[in-house]
Amino acid sequence: MSTLAAATVAHHHRTRPYISDFSTLQQKPSPARIFAAAATFQVSSFTRTKALTTKQFPTCEADQDYADSDSKVSTDEVLTMLHAKEPVMAASHNTFSSYNQTKAFAVPRRNAMAMILSSYIFSNATAFAQPSVGFREYIDSFDGYTLKYPQNWIQVRGAGADIFFRDPFVLDENVSVDVSSPSSSNYKSVEDLGPPQEAGKKVLKQYLTEFMSTRLGVKRESNILSTSSRVADDGRLYYQIEVNIKSYASNNELAVMPQDRVVGLEWDRRYLSVLGVENNRLYELRLQTPESVFAEEESDLRQVIDSFRVNKVSA
Repeated sequence: MSTLAAATVAHHHRTRPYISDFSTLQQKPSPARIFAAAATFQVSSFTRTKALTTKQFPTCEADQDYADSDSKVSTDEVLTMLHAKEPVMAASHNTFSSYNQTKAFAVPRRNAMAMILSSYIFSNATAFAQPSVGFREYIDSFDGYTLKYPQNWIQVRGAGADIFFRDPFVLDENVSVDVSSPSSSNYKSVEDLGPPQEAGKKVLKQYLTEFMSTRLGVKRESNILSTSSRVADDGRLYYQIEVNIKSYASNNELAVMPQDRVVGLEWDRRYLSVLGVENNRLYELRLQTPESVFAEEESDLRQVIDSFRVNKVSA
């Protein structure tokens, strides 16, 4: 026999077992074998997960025992169970029983994984925490005043005030400083405005004059919330005034019938003013904010109010 023939025969004998089993491979797998393979895969996957959890938490003895017992289950044992006297019912009963045991022991595993995730999150809490607001100091050495404002606020030029800062997200929240003209004022003290209550009325009147509107159906409600005086750490006397102003407007001001002109709240704001006198001039810091925002940021906004100082300007 030639070498080529011998090689062909040898190759035929080596491939013969696979050819003889080809008919078996073409047959559709039985439902029992498919179920057994799926059950084995589920048990194997759960065992690996349990083993990892047990490694992280060696004190979980119940989980460790369950993982060891699960690792001994094989496909042959599942098939033996399925070929019992009542193959369908027995397999279903035992399968659901095994599933209930798995479910019972899955609770400690979930708790363990929750502990791992929570420990990771809290250990990195500083990475997700938002920094505090923080403040920047503005110093005007030419006009003679200083104040602090939130560091995320931006300066707006051309707003009509000597300086104007605004929250970039809450457009109704801002702080500004107005200074009287040196040629038309000759203040010696903030007491020249009268007591704080009288100064509060003048401030509120000024606000209402500035907010006067020519729109039809606009109504304003105002209220002086508080007036006080204090001597700051620079030895100067300051007045502090807080007022609330609400604006109501119609959603259809050109309607003919009164019932069509429904009036609703347009805005509700808190105004805080600090008055001080220096260099024969009157200085007023104004802080405006919606009432809903003031309730959340009162502590920070009062730091802005308390930081305002007037300074002597050298000739």
